[in-house]
Amino acid sequence: MPGHRIYLDHNATAPLAPGVREVVCAALDMQGNPSSVHREGRNARAMVEAARQQVAALAGVPASRIVFTSGATEAAALALTPQISLKGAKGFDILIVAGGEHPCVREGHRFAAENVVTVPLTAGGIVDLAALEKALDGLDGRRAVLALQAANNETGVIQPVRTAAEMVRAHGGIVVCDAVQAAHRIDENAVTLGADILFLSAHKMGGAKGVGAVALGNPALEIDSPLLRGGGQERSLRAGTENVAGIAGFGAAAVHALQVRASEATRQGALRDTFEAGLRELDPEITIFGKATPRLPNTTAFALPGMAAETLLIALDLEGIALSSGSACSSGKVRPSQVLESMGVPPELSRCALRASLGLDTTAHDIEQALETIGRVARRITDRRMKPAA
Repeated sequence: MPGHRIYLDHNATAPLAPGVREVVCAALDMQGNPSSVHREGRNARAMVEAARQQVAALAGVPASRIVFTSGATEAAALALTPQISLKGAKGFDILIVAGGEHPCVREGHRFAAENVVTVPLTAGGIVDLAALEKALDGLDGRRAVLALQAANNETGVIQPVRTAAEMVRAHGGIVVCDAVQAAHRIDENAVTLGADILFLSAHKMGGAKGVGAVALGNPALEIDSPLLRGGGQERSLRAGTENVAGIAGFGAAAVHALQVRASEATRQGALRDTFEAGLRELDPEITIFGKATPRLPNTTAFALPGMAAETLLIALDLEGIALSSGSACSSGKVRPSQVLESMGVPPELSRCALRASLGLDTTAHDIEQALETIGRVARRITDRRMKPAA
């Protein structure tokens, strides 16, 4: 087995960004509960509030509108509730979910099942705006929350959030935007996206696992139903002593993301293009999902026809290449992608889909080695299939 592993699964989780480890360790060494009034408590509180400012700068909202959570899954559950006040009106009736949303959105909301409407994706991977308009026209006076990613975690396809938000607002609704994959990779935030609420995850951008945030982008909006009740932390929306070390690391990761986002988009985009060109050389019949649609600069979802994802994934792992198949938040199982299904991809092709996602530590040499290994492993699998039985 090769000594050097090539990690191409940054959409699942990213290695710690520069400076994060030091900040987390300093916070772990700090005494004091951030809710205490003595000096130690105030020092811990200062660390949390500094990170709140840093995450707010990335999200594009005032620091007072950031609520820290245990991760993006909790953030989605907190935000996707009927119990929201907007401009004096209380409560929403319908949740409209785009077909490519992450499982934490599809399964983690707080709406009754009969009040959820799913809107499909186009073949290119973006939300079908005509279908969205039809869903909005059918509201009959009811108020809707639209859940729409800034960018898809599997294909990297960038969604038309601003256009969709304008459509939803014309019908009295709001937009909750999953910005987990996008905030540190493209120049978008709550303001530029036109999102009423967006949510983030620290470990996708090089922070520690176990920390997320809800950013309340609309100043006229309030969430009326917290998930966790208790001591009143996080604007009474998330009770429990704050994860000071994780939050501090989140802030450091957000600062780093803003510093390198533009340059890394250019660098990783060039590496991704090289990777995709190399895949096409390996097999001209290869499918790259969403290739004609704007995508994140680091993400390639592809399928080698007739090459089952599970077989290729395991073989590549044994060769020191870490890729993924679909979302990493599906109990560790390789299963057909609901994203590709919503795009109309045939099941026999969807079962072959893999995802490569690049990050800060990805090099040109990594891409070269990954292509060589994919080609070699694919040929070996094909040869074994064609070899006559003894």
